[in-house]
Amino acid sequence: MDGVKIVYQGGEGEIVEKKSRFIATVCPVNSEQDAVQFIEQMKKKYWDARHNCHAFVIGERNEVSRCSDDGEPSGTAGKPMLDVLLGSGLHNVCVVVTRYFGGTLLGTGGLVRAYSQAVQEGLANSVIVEKIMSCRMKIYTDYNGIGKIQYILGKSRAITVSTDYTERVVVEILIEKGLFDGLCKEIVEATSGKAEFEKLEECYCAAADGEVIVF
Repeated sequence: MDGVKIVYQGGEGEIVEKKSRFIATVCPVNSEQDAVQFIEQMKKKYWDARHNCHAFVIGERNEVSRCSDDGEPSGTAGKPMLDVLLGSGLHNVCVVVTRYFGGTLLGTGGLVRAYSQAVQEGLANSVIVEKIMSCRMKIYTDYNGIGKIQYILGKSRAITVSTDYTERVVVEILIEKGLFDGLCKEIVEATSGKAEFEKLEECYCAAADGEVIVF
């Protein structure tokens, strides 16, 4: 099932081109208002820079996209920055590239390359995850069935959240929505219909550095 690629934690990257510094700051955003606030923060932080160019995309289908050259020649900063974001497949992200002029003009091609590379460097230093629509569910089984269920879960793409051993064994898991029915069918067959299921909710989840993130 297709997921949604997002920035979980923003990052910063910097390149130097003919003594001009290009500092890219990446931030996850959920709305155009979030993006505008972030851009203003960066302009205040780097108030002494010649340019603070930006680009952002909002929505799971990139319903909103904006960019600004902030004084650079038209099409040499904002558009190349936006192209990098769109090309990366990311959603709900804003990037500001701050330029401290080094005294040497870079020309149109040089500016396009510098701003593009700065954004790529910023993204490389960010934590990017793919959040996938998943089902949170509980599986109820007797002690004779838990071994079979754990084997099935181990070779599946399910994430085990918890396992409680009482009169019965209760296993709570997260499984991609598109794999839910197939997993239930496999467990039913393996336990001769003795296992029971409770579907709790649908949610987006992702993994980053071994940590399970639920959105």
